[in-house]
Amino acid sequence: MSPSRRDFLKKSALIAAAGAAVSIIPGSAEGALHAFSAQDEFTLPPLAYAYDALEPHIDRMTMEIHHSKHHQAYVNNLNKAINEGSLETGTLDQLVAGISKYPMAVRNNGGGHWNHSFFWQLMRPGGGGAPSGKVAEAINQSFGSFDELKKQINEAGLKRFGSGWAWLVKNNDGKLVVGSTPNQDNPLMDVSDFKGTPILAIDVWEHAYYLKYQNKRADYLQAWWNVINWEKIAANL
Repeated sequence: MSPSRRDFLKKSALIAAAGAAVSIIPGSAEGALHAFSAQDEFTLPPLAYAYDALEPHIDRMTMEIHHSKHHQAYVNNLNKAINEGSLETGTLDQLVAGISKYPMAVRNNGGGHWNHSFFWQLMRPGGGGAPSGKVAEAINQSFGSFDELKKQINEAGLKRFGSGWAWLVKNNDGKLVVGSTPNQDNPLMDVSDFKGTPILAIDVWEHAYYLKYQNKRADYLQAWWNVINWEKIAANL
């Protein structure tokens, strides 16, 4: 890591400790909520639930491999790309927002780290069901019904050729809209054709579902709604 980046992080940590105001992006990934990180490297966030807690809808082996292998690899490769390039990044939010300044290895792995950190929080044991309260009101206002929202997100996931993500975001007009991004891009990136503040995301890479659902992405998408964490969706709104 370059001395300039290390000094930047240390100074930023002192500012944060002194009580400086922080800017929080709604829907920020876990571990990226503070103005700056005092750590020299990005780290894998722990899950709030056991690997088998989302069964039968998402199986234990998929969750364990997805989190401990795939996500960990994104973190490792992101740190490697930053260190080898002596790059200054700031927070994970800041990195993805200005991703056009970085090499493709940072874009792919930084996006993978942000997207997965966000994704894990959107699921919980005993989740699912229909939204209520302000979440239901916002969904009904933008889509007419929860069924229509689910239909649009599932379609976005099915139509995404190859690997990528389906998203629900709030756009600059404050409206909820559905779209998708390829690979590990996300709507916060300055290079993305689909932009907005992430509210909900579904991973449609094959490693997210293939052990249980094989090539049946539609079945995985239908099952995923049984583990959705509406409390987190409400917080993101």
